[in-house]
Amino acid sequence: MDLLGYGAFFLTTALIFSLVTLGLNLQWGLTGLFNVGLAGFVAIGAYTSALLTTPDDAARLGGFGLPILVGWLGAMLVGGIAAAITGIATLRLRSDYLAITTFGVAVVVQLVALNAQKLTGGPFGIGFIPRPFGGLAETPLLFNLSNLAVVSVVTLIVYLALEHLSRSPWGRVLKALREDERAAISLGKSARFYRVQAFAVGGAIMALAGALQAHFTGFIAPDNYLPALTFQVWVMLIVGGSGSNIGAVIGSILVWAIWAGSGALTSVLFSPEQQARAASLQIVAIGVMLCVILLVRPNGLFGDRPWRPRFGKRVRVATGESGTAS
Repeated sequence: MDLLGYGAFFLTTALIFSLVTLGLNLQWGLTGLFNVGLAGFVAIGAYTSALLTTPDDAARLGGFGLPILVGWLGAMLVGGIAAAITGIATLRLRSDYLAITTFGVAVVVQLVALNAQKLTGGPFGIGFIPRPFGGLAETPLLFNLSNLAVVSVVTLIVYLALEHLSRSPWGRVLKALREDERAAISLGKSARFYRVQAFAVGGAIMALAGALQAHFTGFIAPDNYLPALTFQVWVMLIVGGSGSNIGAVIGSILVWAIWAGSGALTSVLFSPEQQARAASLQIVAIGVMLCVILLVRPNGLFGDRPWRPRFGKRVRVATGESGTAS
């Protein structure tokens, strides 16, 4: 029973990560927007939902005691607006410059969460966040299975919505802008308008993931949204395959399994005094796995697979990039 409960807990956490990865896949895999500030949007969603749903607290603002569903919707709204504002201000930039700017946004959000104690609780965070099935907390198995069911339904809805969007005219415009921006603009499409939309929708999904995580754990703090979160999610997308929604989900589960497994292994193999240093082995394990995946499957497990020439024939390569085979 304990193993089943842990399995439910593990999958719940992995699916929350998969939501963040799905949002990143919309921004990068579908549109080509290099966002390394995703931790900021996750934090915005978590704090927004926490402030809307927690009970009144004289030590800080917020504490409206609203239903959890209202908190999730509010997190998506605020996260989407924040992403849209960020997009309007930064999407004129490209590649490295966009990455630096979005990283700066994430740092600003994390510092605000750390220092605005009257709003966010500062370094002490926000506790007593209501859980969807808080009454089942005394029965860990039922509690974890119930949370898994809720997160699974939310993830499925987001996955199906993104699959529909990627196949819609809107999604085809995003792909056209990624592949050949000049050609898409020549057909009358506004590159900036569509990119801001994609960035806002991706940010809203990331904020929803942050809200789910906040209500799943019942406590949030600024240390939850450090750059390591961005590293984890990017690895999940690269391993699963950029441009593939199913790859984003499977990659998240696989990378989280290695991350959690390596953490458990270090706790067994090393003494408590050495475990702080041994924790860096998690990064090493993820790095080794990433190198192996890139060597075996350069486009990820579910990314577009290149067609290889056979019998000396010249063929086109079906990849997510804008090139053709030689």
